[in-house]
Amino acid sequence: MAQVIRVLLVDDDAIVRAGLRLMLGGASDIEVVAEAADGAEVPALVAAHRPGLVLMDIRMPGVDGLAATEALRSRPGAPEVLVLTTFHTDAHVLRALRAGAAGFLLKDTPPQGIVTAIRTVAAGDPVLSPAVTRRLIEQVADDSGQDRRAAARARLALLGEREREVARAVGRGCSNAEIARELHLALPTVKAHVSRILTRLGLNNRVQIALLVHDADSSEDS
Repeated sequence: MAQVIRVLLVDDDAIVRAGLRLMLGGASDIEVVAEAADGAEVPALVAAHRPGLVLMDIRMPGVDGLAATEALRSRPGAPEVLVLTTFHTDAHVLRALRAGAAGFLLKDTPPQGIVTAIRTVAAGDPVLSPAVTRRLIEQVADDSGQDRRAAARARLALLGEREREVARAVGRGCSNAEIARELHLALPTVKAHVSRILTRLGLNNRVQIALLVHDADSSEDS
């Protein structure tokens, strides 16, 4: 029997929460264990219900999803965070990804897409659409100043040559299978490289690898 994924819903709109609860109720391997209308409620609910994943709205009137994600993911043993966004108005979702969120969903994602994303994140993989991620990063490209760029390049310099190649492929949104084909490596070898990159750089997930590569490469030709 598949392990049940315990989910905490965080959204200030009660109708949205009700819709998500109803939709997720149709998945036998997903259980909504609690709901919150504000990011300030998240720490207590996580401690009480121990969810494996938090489905986090961004815009809330009190503590928003960005601050809540940063606070949550800074704690040991924190659940994964999957943020919700309308994208065009929530460009600052990049801040949540830097904080360690496992990815993001657009609020108009079809129900099955949300279910699949939750299962994917719970399995330890990020939900990261290369096309949407490129647009998101472009919107905040100016956020990478000289200090951030230099720091990112210094961190990537800690990796071996092959690991840097894998990291840059992750930064382009490539899957492990795509990286294996591109670099002529066995799939287990790619997975091992990704694991070592995460460990050496002290990162949580592939999303943060992609962002680090973006920071290092921003204004590369300037």
